[in-house]
Amino acid sequence: MLNDALDTYLAVRRAAGFDLVDDERNLRSFVRFASAQSDNYVVADTAIAWARQANAEPQRGNRLKKVIRFARFSHAADARHEVPPQGVFCAQRKRPTPYLYTEEEIERLMAQTASLGPPSSQRVETYRTLIGLLAATGMRIGEAIGLCFHDVTADGLLIRETKFHKSRMLPLHPSTQAALEQYIRRRRQFMATDDHVFVSSRHRPLTHDAIYPTFIKLLTAAGLPRLPGQPRPRLIDFRHTFASNALLACPTSRDHVGNHTLALMTYLGHAHPRSTYWYFESSPALMNDIVQLCEQFIEENKP
Repeated sequence: MLNDALDTYLAVRRAAGFDLVDDERNLRSFVRFASAQSDNYVVADTAIAWARQANAEPQRGNRLKKVIRFARFSHAADARHEVPPQGVFCAQRKRPTPYLYTEEEIERLMAQTASLGPPSSQRVETYRTLIGLLAATGMRIGEAIGLCFHDVTADGLLIRETKFHKSRMLPLHPSTQAALEQYIRRRRQFMATDDHVFVSSRHRPLTHDAIYPTFIKLLTAAGLPRLPGQPRPRLIDFRHTFASNALLACPTSRDHVGNHTLALMTYLGHAHPRSTYWYFESSPALMNDIVQLCEQFIEENKP
């Protein structure tokens, strides 16, 4: 019974465009656990017991939320499915503090790609271009390694089937466009059997598993290891740096801030404005600007 209900739930939500890879893995685990208790329907106490098996409180809360969504869907068709209560696990996962790269640090990272092999090797060019593109566009690493030749157009980069299943066009600065096109000309000579923009030395599309160890080596070589009390530099932080710098360049009037934030939200491919608003609090420079503007507003509007 539970397996059938889960299959229906996953099929309907996927038809609506949701990926649900993590949800399915977790919910299959829950169904196995519930079935071992001889449950034919979602039972709230069983769901809580299953969620409690996670090591950390935020993980428990996340697991239970997935069961709650599944239970609500199933309860609509059969009231014997219980919907577990919310708030059983109250701790929220704290969003990591971003590391905001300086321009000089990005240049050092790109320069250190020469240590990956002979200056003429494709690996050097691949990682130098990849880092430069992430820094110049703020695109997600998954979007970058998914790029194919036909996605690079005169109008910019066509990002297909992104995190939220939407495609968008990323306009490029002329210097970024020129650097990318120069790289692609050499990349085509390296291998013509795969049309992915970024490929490994083994003639396969780059993967997350291949990129992360290499990136750690580049961080160390560039003198950017994690320091006590400071956030760890990550690939996603090129995106955070881009967004923070874009907001810092925004005019300070209310209308301009709103329009600028909406444009940045669209450019980054955010599904909700709150994902973009978060960058206001992630940058000390932005927070300082906000404080000064608030103080100015209060001063100008004193009775």
